[in-house]
Amino acid sequence: MNKTEIPGSFPSDPSGAFSLAVDGMGGDGAPEVVVAGLAIAAERHRDLRVLLIGDEARLQPLLARYPRAAAVCTVWHTDVSIPMDMKPTQALRQRQSSMRLAMDAVASGRAQGVVSAGNSGAMLALAKIVVKTLPGISRPAMAAISPTVKGDVVMLDLGANVVCDWRNLVEFAVMGEAFAKSVLGLPAPTIGLLNIGSEELKGDEKLRVAAETLRESPLAAQFHGFVEGHDITAGTTDVVVTDGFTGNVALKTGEGVLKMATTLLRRVFQSSVLAKIGYMLVRPGLERMKEWLDPRRYNGAVFVGLNGVVVKSHGGTDAEGFAAAVDVAMDMVTHGFNDSIRERLSHMGALLSGQKVTEEREVAVPVS
Repeated sequence: MNKTEIPGSFPSDPSGAFSLAVDGMGGDGAPEVVVAGLAIAAERHRDLRVLLIGDEARLQPLLARYPRAAAVCTVWHTDVSIPMDMKPTQALRQRQSSMRLAMDAVASGRAQGVVSAGNSGAMLALAKIVVKTLPGISRPAMAAISPTVKGDVVMLDLGANVVCDWRNLVEFAVMGEAFAKSVLGLPAPTIGLLNIGSEELKGDEKLRVAAETLRESPLAAQFHGFVEGHDITAGTTDVVVTDGFTGNVALKTGEGVLKMATTLLRRVFQSSVLAKIGYMLVRPGLERMKEWLDPRRYNGAVFVGLNGVVVKSHGGTDAEGFAAAVDVAMDMVTHGFNDSIRERLSHMGALLSGQKVTEEREVAVPVS
């Protein structure tokens, strides 16, 4: 399938729309990490069809080295890419960049989703302007999967919206539930609102109104109520909903704790001869734990609430990590992620319009 079209024209796929448009030039290790990751993903997804966008002179030699990637990719040439430090306002003016063309492919319906390891701010700005939000969604959110003692948890928002009102939180719950169904395969994911306590009177007004709305919604049976910070890693619920400020702080704190624990364990096992012997005894268990907590397994943050699937891979990931981001995108495409959101929203119109929640109770301030 590997072929290159005339620059400026849109490549066609004889089998129909492309599964994904992939930014071949985004990320620290691009384009090699991208192509190597696509080769791994091609083994897992037989229906994968990729519109690979980037510099043909750099992509073609890599595709020759990775025949499995070449078999599923059609190259769309552009020699323009968005640097990792470019401001979003500048990125919006780069209309022929690999990231912008990937977004254009989704907006036009020629691809069902986009994956990029490029500039996060630029990607969010382009997604909002080019792909646009779904009808009924006021703001897209960033969602991702994290490990817990019980399995995995979906958390959103992780930084796209610093300030949210109660409607935003309810919309995040709808999108998080659909995400958990599509990617985690859960038939009825449970949902929790992140708060400073689990009691109904805790938190500010927007949290209490969001909770009341969810209890009256079609998601009532799945709504657990308020959860606290420790509930995230405990796996108390399958989905944790919060504003982008709190979510980003929680995410970075969790990453920091994991790094600290790893550093302390290394120091302990290097502290003496007996400690090194002890390490040899527990090494198999530690290796399994390392595999379970491997950040590459959880690579692939998703901008949810858009008219297409948009997945952001970590810029510094390797081929396995990029393949994981492609896995997330393909799960969402295959399981009709956006269709699930539309269906839920169609049954929640009155609640989200405020007809059942007085406007006087609405506030739009971040959680303190």
